[in-house]
Amino acid sequence: MSRKNWSREETIVAFNVYCKIPFKNSSKTNPTIIKYANIIGRSPSALNMKIGNLGRLDPELKKKGITGLVNGSQLEEIIWNEFHGNWDDLAFESEKIISKFQGKNIEDEVIVENFPTGKDKLKLVKTRVNQSFFRSSVLSAYNLTCCITGIKIPELLIASHIIPWSENVERTNPRNGLCLNNLHDKAFDKGLISIDTNYKITVSKYLLDYEKGENDFYFTQYKNKKIKLPEKFLPNLEFLKDHYSKFKNNEYN
Repeated sequence: MSRKNWSREETIVAFNVYCKIPFKNSSKTNPTIIKYANIIGRSPSALNMKIGNLGRLDPELKKKGITGLVNGSQLEEIIWNEFHGNWDDLAFESEKIISKFQGKNIEDEVIVENFPTGKDKLKLVKTRVNQSFFRSSVLSAYNLTCCITGIKIPELLIASHIIPWSENVERTNPRNGLCLNNLHDKAFDKGLISIDTNYKITVSKYLLDYEKGENDFYFTQYKNKKIKLPEKFLPNLEFLKDHYSKFKNNEYN
């Protein structure tokens, strides 16, 4: 029996999955691979191979000497070129397709409580879907590990925006994200800590002075240390530069 060619929709779902799991953890036994393979009617081995094919197109993996699988299709390149960097569309389009494969409507899948009259429900649904995609992509890139402390407890981890959601058209871009624990996410959001373009942690004078008289050092111990870099979706240096410049000029320094 000849193998059925991958469709555009199946390949978009594969790209979605590529963003949601650490590349080195991709295998036919990975629960996420199994879940989405069942949704699109492919074997886990086939989906895992497609993830490997997409990996060959990722310049960040190439820089690390990770080449993915050598052979691939032109359709993979088309989908990669269409959606890599176009994160809002990838997130929503792929999640719509996943719902379609399941015989569902994505607008019915996202629960919107106390929906305000006169508001665009589809727009709100897209926002919720894209936020979920961003979180999954960022946390998987860091292998569910806080890039400052190394904490690996999923319930305590945040996909923290470098440039805030409210200020940024790159809000769904995984390269605008850091995996942080709750405490350091709050400090980063408030401008009490930052990360420079060498990926080193900077701590505000406010926190340094505060912890001089304390027995617990939640921030000063990480001063000038380099964050744990992700396998893919390396933080965008321009985004870090923007956050760092605001950090240097805020009231806490």
